[in-house]
Amino acid sequence: MGKRNYYDTIADIYDQTRWLTESVAEEVADFIVELVNALPETSFLEPGVGTGSNVLPLVRRRYAVTGIDVSQEMLDQFRQKLHEVPQNLSLIHADASQLPFPDQSFDVVLTVHMIHTVANWKTFLDEIDRVLKPGGFYLNAQCITPPARMEFERYFRMILSKYEGFRESKPGNKVIEEININVEEYFHSKGYQSTYVVAKKWTVSNTVEELLSFFKSRAYGLCWRVTDEIFAQVMEEFEAFCAEHYGSLETELSSEAKFEIWSYTAS
Repeated sequence: MGKRNYYDTIADIYDQTRWLTESVAEEVADFIVELVNALPETSFLEPGVGTGSNVLPLVRRRYAVTGIDVSQEMLDQFRQKLHEVPQNLSLIHADASQLPFPDQSFDVVLTVHMIHTVANWKTFLDEIDRVLKPGGFYLNAQCITPPARMEFERYFRMILSKYEGFRESKPGNKVIEEININVEEYFHSKGYQSTYVVAKKWTVSNTVEELLSFFKSRAYGLCWRVTDEIFAQVMEEFEAFCAEHYGSLETELSSEAKFEIWSYTAS
């Protein structure tokens, strides 16, 4: 697949720096199974499967699951969660925006916080429409960042923006909001029926020190927009800011996360 990408670099710390726990993933999987009226033979595809957190519960329930991802290291992390790759799981190392499957191959296609990473979202949605079986489901899901973490990131951006070489991008939530509107319009134009649901809400808690450690490990794309030398300076300043702003690095930040799904049903 060519040169290493951002996800190759963070694969071994990806799960611990996000907020979807195994127990929450199990509950979300229960919700999805009910949402799509899954039968034993129902087949699932997740482009951008990553470390498998979203579909591992489905694999364990013995549904046929296919995952595709551009990062070999992320797929390796998925494999390490299993004693061996079972027959009902297929993992493919390829560009997830180009689906190498015949027409009408899957009952359910699931993407989680993924469409904003593809170069051409319309072409990708054409591919999803192509590989879905008649009556199938496309689930466009987002694991929404807890507000306390969003605030923490805003403070980091504030400091990062002072340094030469940093290029600010549009906030992630704005990008996702715009993409979701495009997705809605696309599938409605294809005659799909849509439903918005919240699969799960839960409280996420981290100390300031834990969150700082995630940023120090450069677990997020935002952390790679400056040189190593500048990043070290940014983190030194950010840690001092956090100690003063939060009163202590041991301060615990808690807020609600949610897993939301836009469900599209093929006619």
